[in-house]
Amino acid sequence: MARHFGFAYLDTGLLYRAIGQKLLQQGVDLADSTAAVEIACNLGFDDLRSAILRDDDIAHAAGVGAAHPDVRKALYGLQQRFAAQPPGGAPGTVLDGRDIGTVICPDAQIKLFIEASIEVRARRRHKELQARGLNSIYSRVLRDMRERDARDRSRAIAPLVPADDAYVLDTTECDEDSVFRSALAFISSRTPLNSE
Repeated sequence: MARHFGFAYLDTGLLYRAIGQKLLQQGVDLADSTAAVEIACNLGFDDLRSAILRDDDIAHAAGVGAAHPDVRKALYGLQQRFAAQPPGGAPGTVLDGRDIGTVICPDAQIKLFIEASIEVRARRRHKELQARGLNSIYSRVLRDMRERDARDRSRAIAPLVPADDAYVLDTTECDEDSVFRSALAFISSRTPLNSE
């Protein structure tokens, strides 16, 4: 979507993964919120370039770190600045994350909440890891995903829920092209942006 409109793109989950990676590198307990906040306060977009951030152990570390309310607060400003001041002179931004429409950008012009059954999401993730040449066990991916969803839905700060005005798009039975077309049709119906 960002490429389609020429917008800047931020996968905000990578922020939490970068914190998790640094905690693991430093041998710090993932539950150490003080260390996690310090890392968050010094995080930059260059820290998001490492391919290792997509690994499953980093994903687990990210989920634990993201549950710390102070870590989330430390990253709010960074994400909001990205949205308000698109880098590279881009005419807009696309932010991807679990609390963008409810917490980071509650006044966003367009909000999409993309979901799918957890089994389908786990299969997609399993295939993605295998395609990258990584060892992956479907049952472990599914278990980790269930744990992360439960953690994210139950946290007091920025729980995983769709914004009241979000377009909820269930992708369980959809391929990438049909998801893109559905999202684009919704966006085009709500804004002067066009799909040309």
